[in-house]
Parts: sequence; structure tokens; C-alpha cells
Amino acid sequence: MLSNFTDRTCLAMSQPASLLDVAAAEARLMRYLAVEGVTGREAAIAAVVIEDLKSLGVPAEAIRFDDANERIPLPTETGNLIVTLPGTTGGERIAFSTHLDTVPLCSGAKPIREGDRIRTDGSTALGGDNRTGCTVLVTLVETLLKHNIPHPPLTLLFTVREESGLHGARELNTADLGGAAMCFNFDGKLAADLVIGAVAQEGWQAEIIGKAAHAGVAPEKGISSTLVGAIALTEAKRGGWFGKVTKPEGYGTSNIGVFGGKPGQPAGEATNVVTDYVRMVGEARSPEASFAATISAAYRAAFETARQEVADADGATAEVKFTSKPSYPSFKLPEDSAVVARAKRAVASLGLTPNTKFSNGGLDANWLVNHDMPTVTFGAGQYEIHTVKEYVDLPEFAQGCRLAIALATLAD
Repeated sequence: MLSNFTDRTCLAMSQPASLLDVAAAEARLMRYLAVEGVTGREAAIAAVVIEDLKSLGVPAEAIRFDDANERIPLPTETGNLIVTLPGTTGGERIAFSTHLDTVPLCSGAKPIREGDRIRTDGSTALGGDNRTGCTVLVTLVETLLKHNIPHPPLTLLFTVREESGLHGARELNTADLGGAAMCFNFDGKLAADLVIGAVAQEGWQAEIIGKAAHAGVAPEKGISSTLVGAIALTEAKRGGWFGKVTKPEGYGTSNIGVFGGKPGQPAGEATNVVTDYVRMVGEARSPEASFAATISAAYRAAFETARQEVADADGATAEVKFTSKPSYPSFKLPEDSAVVARAKRAVASLGLTPNTKFSNGGLDANWLVNHDMPTVTFGAGQYEIHTVKEYVDLPEFAQGCRLAIALATLAD
């Protein structure tokens, strides 16, 4: 009996990732995928995560919410969920992060297992982004505690409102992470892909206030806000500022996402009325925040050109209120930094080849790194996210779970 115990202890210390209970992790993921928790309404999934952590032996006093929701400018049910675990060995504290929320398209999702995949019935998105991450972190705790695997002090961070602007990470006070030296974020497709950088985003909005007139009787008395908006987009496209943007001073992307009227209304209500109000919302992205601002400035100029081009019979033109502001900063971690080095070692320990990536999308890591918390992001089986075709690849999800265990237990 002593020999058997010694063998198990040696295995736990040398290959702790091999102790993953895949069936339990997959069952937990199925449960989490069925829990509502769209962005801003994360209380239900947070409650399930807390219940599971307590059942695994995590004391209640180690689990708490911060007050980030009090600073988020959108209604948000809870703050970020933070779990602080003591270490059983020396070493610096390590943080693991993920986000609790899903996109609204996931509301009402009913997960269906089909072989090595979990999908929906096609009427909603699934929510693998980011129920996979939530499951990975809880499964990490389960594996460490169940097998008494030596590990340094750990902090788990479950953020809110990631999908609607990275708000939870933006409003995080990193002092709440207990002095963690680095962070590993689970939010993506492949465990072997290490996201070590991501673009900045600047959002912009244009309100076009024209003048209504009867489109059949006296169209010349009106000022079409729709036409101003259309010309502005055409100007941006002709200038090379729409879609993929490549200029001598930088590169990035841009898009117009909303072309509508007042909240909940279309741009115009009848074909026989010259449209008097249009609201347009877009974005610009670039590895350099300054160039994202340059793209937004090009849109501002395009709207000014369009404004001057559309006038009524008396020469009056529309009013354009154009505003822009940064949404999140860019970041790029050095390949030889401590957090990237540990990430590469952990991936390699699973027999995989680590691939460093730069993302054209925003991540919680954008803000965590900006808060001086070096963060590498990995995947855990998310595919076709934010669509009704979304699914989770279960073998890749299991690799994500193993990677978390490896990251937490690597010798310094």
C-alpha cells in the first residue's frame, strides 16, 4: 500500500497533467454551458462556479467579488469573481483568468453532445466562449486538491462584461490578485497557441442631424442624413480607410457596425420623408493605439466632407456630431519574458509545439497587461464563436485543462 501511494505521489509530481479526470471536466462543461450568463448578467454562472469550488474544498473566505461593477458604466449584476488559494510549495503567486459572460446570442442555449463535439440545435450560439475557460479553472482546482499536487500560491480571476467591452478587466484593481507575478488567460481555440499581443481599439460615433421634408413634393427642402452617412463611408473607402487599412505610417482595420436612427429605431421611417437623423457607430483597430486614432480621424474628415456635399435649396447643411475614444490599449509581450517562457515550457511539457500569436481582437489581457500584469492567453477548444454554428472540440478542451495544470505545477 505504501509503495502504491509512493508511485502515485511521484506521478503527481512528475506528470500532474496526466491526472486530469476528462469525464468529470466534460460533464462540468456541459452543466456550465446550460447556465444563462450573457454579458452583464453573470450572477447565475458565478453562483454555480462558487458552489463547485466550495464542494471541492475551497473555503468560503477564499472566494469573493470585487466592486468593479460599481465602476462599469453599464448595468452589471456582480463584480469580478476572485478566488485566492494558498500554495503548498514556495514560488511566486500565479494568476489564472477567464471571463464569466457570453454574447447575447447564447441566451437559451441547450448544449448537445455529438461525439467529440458539443454544439447547439442551431438556434443560438453555444457559449463555449467562455464556459470553456470557466471549466478549465475549476477543473484545475479539482485536480490539484484531489491529488494533493504541489503548487505555488494561485489566484483565479473570473471577469464580467468581457464581451461588451472588456469592462471587468479594465476596472480591476490588480492588488486584488494577491501580488501575482504573472497571469494565464483561457479564452480561445488551441492550447498550443500563445497569444502574447493584441491590437488596440478606438470606437467612434457620428450623429447626423439633417432636415425632414416631403420626398415627393419638395425634396430640395430637406437635408438627407442618410445621404450624408453614405457619402462619408464612400469617402472613407476611397481614401483607403475602410476595412483593411495599410498606410506608410501604420496598418490596421476599421468597420461601421451600426447605421440606424434613434435608440431602437431605424434610420428613417418612411420612403416619402427625407431622413432627418442618422446614428452611425464604428471602430478602428491597430497594433499602435496612435494609428487607431489616425483611422478614426480619417472618418471624422470623411464625415466633414460629406456634410458639406449635401445641402438644401437654401444652402444649409447637416450638423454632424462626431466623437471617438479609445476602447482598449494594445500590448506585446517580449518573447523572452518570464510569463512567455513559462507558457512555452508548459505547452512543450504536453508534447505540443508552442506557437506565439498576435491577435486582431481584444482580450482581457489587453487591460491586464496595461495594469502591469503580464498575461498570456491560450485556447481550450472554442470554434465558430459568436455564431449559431459554434461548437467545442472536446479533445482540444481537454488539452486546455491539462495545460492549466502544467502551468500551475511547473518547477521554477
